[in-house]
Amino acid sequence: MTIETPDWVRDAVFYQIFPDRFARSERVRKPGHLEPWDSPPTVHGFKGGDLLGVAEHLDYLVDLGVTALYFNPIFQSASNHRYHTYDYLAVDPLLGGDAALRELLDAAHARGLRVVLDGVFNHASRGFWPFNHVMETGAASPYREWFYFDQEALEAGRPVRAFPEDLRPLDTAAVPDEQRRGTASLHAYGYRAWWDLPALPKLNTDNPEVREYLFGVAEHWIRFGADGWRLDVALEITDETFWQEFRRRVKAVNPEAYIVAEVWHEEPRYLQGDQYDAYMNYPLAAAITSFTGADHLDRRVLRQHFGLDATISPIDAAEFARRVERGLFELYDPAVVAVQLNLLGTHDTPRFVTMCSGDVASLRLATVLQMTLPGAPSIYYGDEIAMAGEQDPGSRAAFPWDWPQYWDRSVLDLVRGTIAIRRRYPVLRRGAYRTVAAWGGAMAFLRAPVEGAAGPALVVVINAGDAEIPLELDVPELAGHRLHGVESPGLAAIPAGGVEVRDGRATVTVPPRSAAILRAEALPVTENRSTDPDYRSPATTGTPAAGR
Repeated sequence: MTIETPDWVRDAVFYQIFPDRFARSERVRKPGHLEPWDSPPTVHGFKGGDLLGVAEHLDYLVDLGVTALYFNPIFQSASNHRYHTYDYLAVDPLLGGDAALRELLDAAHARGLRVVLDGVFNHASRGFWPFNHVMETGAASPYREWFYFDQEALEAGRPVRAFPEDLRPLDTAAVPDEQRRGTASLHAYGYRAWWDLPALPKLNTDNPEVREYLFGVAEHWIRFGADGWRLDVALEITDETFWQEFRRRVKAVNPEAYIVAEVWHEEPRYLQGDQYDAYMNYPLAAAITSFTGADHLDRRVLRQHFGLDATISPIDAAEFARRVERGLFELYDPAVVAVQLNLLGTHDTPRFVTMCSGDVASLRLATVLQMTLPGAPSIYYGDEIAMAGEQDPGSRAAFPWDWPQYWDRSVLDLVRGTIAIRRRYPVLRRGAYRTVAAWGGAMAFLRAPVEGAAGPALVVVINAGDAEIPLELDVPELAGHRLHGVESPGLAAIPAGGVEVRDGRATVTVPPRSAAILRAEALPVTENRSTDPDYRSPATTGTPAAGR
């Protein structure tokens, strides 16, 4: 089947917002105690960020170059992250309620910003009204089949142990396979819970009434104006017909709605055009972190999350190029590659700069890669100013609006500048990709024009090593061209006259721990020294981003 993905995502730059921690508006009344905005975040504390606070800071995001927002859950919940949903059809009043979402959507859309919401459809919360109904009425409840209850225990009148006193907090450094299966909770608490966490009863998505309820939720918020869904722990719902019907229902309301799944590993099976449009691209994030962080990686911090500790370790340029090419050419269709959500960090990971021992150069290099590789970049709020923080709750601190002295302006300028370059040159959003050099700690790749992506070809050069290196580029398609540096804050300077491509090769010298972006310009006929009789302009060569 032909794989179709939303066209607008190809040009998008996402910004992920954790609603309780981004911005607080005086227009949203708060019912009581809140943590001080500038105090260290805690697991259960609320700081009072809300949706009107986001609306009041949209100009900042537009100035940064952002074109799409991805929100962590916004529906009624008794947790600050709101993955414990108790009403899927109402925005949490702490965030301003439905009216605040209406104002935010209207203001965002007026500025050309799309808005993607977080859907938690694998599990709900102890406060979710059907679950509460069973807790109150036991075996008599019509909702007993909405979850995986111990039916014998219900029939015997034994109470559900939804609030056990002997509960241990989740340790993300080590989550055994048995716990991830979530089966022990059936006997321990009287119902299955996600990862055996009693606060998260697993929904029975095989039940037709549950499915219809969740599909109705998905349709409702798309009709309300949301532009897509990010699907939490999507593969925990193993019945593919659920997601196939989910896609049909959502796309019937808005064919351009974006459906992106939280999947941490490579898995082509579910990106065949009948379920999700894309994944959160954690494998690419791991590769970028491993390459740019290298000797700066903080093993102690990485061990705080079992998935990161297993996938991030120093690699050289050749290995990085191999991993990138695998994701682009071997696993996924070009239509999928173009809309993969390319992140560096999220609410589920330590902050990028903290994973790299506070080394801001690693973050700058990673940002250049994120903004120039195929796919849609996604900035975790605050990474543009190099916010630090270890694993949850450390990575979920409040944005320091009133403390600009803590902002790293060099990173902010680089992020703003590279987004502008991405917007200026279509090849970075829709062009072909080819690795043209990889040696030691340095690599370079070509983004070339194809049909639908006009303009000059660009070469991106990254030196993640600690020494200056002359890197020889293999670019026969650029014979008869000169490479000029694209100027932007934080990028390495290239000699004013540029670098000429001779016999399909050019040598670029890049300082240590730095990056450069080079623009190809055709030499005048009198200067064209190309000896390649088969030379063709790069405007007539190249393949889509996921083709060689």
